[in-house]
Amino acid sequence: MKQEITSADAWLVVCLCAAWCGTCKQYRQLFEVLALQFPHMRFVWLDVEDREDVAGDLDIETFPSVLIAQGEQAKFLGPVLPQGGVLARMLQSLPADAAARPVQVQEAQELLRRVLQADDLQDVLR
Repeated sequence: MKQEITSADAWLVVCLCAAWCGTCKQYRQLFEVLALQFPHMRFVWLDVEDREDVAGDLDIETFPSVLIAQGEQAKFLGPVLPQGGVLARMLQSLPADAAARPVQVQEAQELLRRVLQADDLQDVLR
């Protein structure tokens, strides 16, 4: 089972999905495998329609979309190809890229703030 991650510098990987999305359903298994491969990171599956309180006004045009953050700093927000290798390469490279920032910094930071405040979000392997 995944270790609880509490460090202020801990990595957080949030998959933004929707229950009706067939691609998301297929991607969930790959996301769970990645959670096992990167046990030092916290992986959360967030249904944007069930958790509008967290998703806010975020307009997801392409599923799956992912938010990646280190501590309170968003590093990436956007769609990813529904292939485990694509996200795995991002998770390997982002920790080494101190200057990484999402294109929509404010939107990503606001989403991250809501995710961090939602104490009832569960890790995918819990």
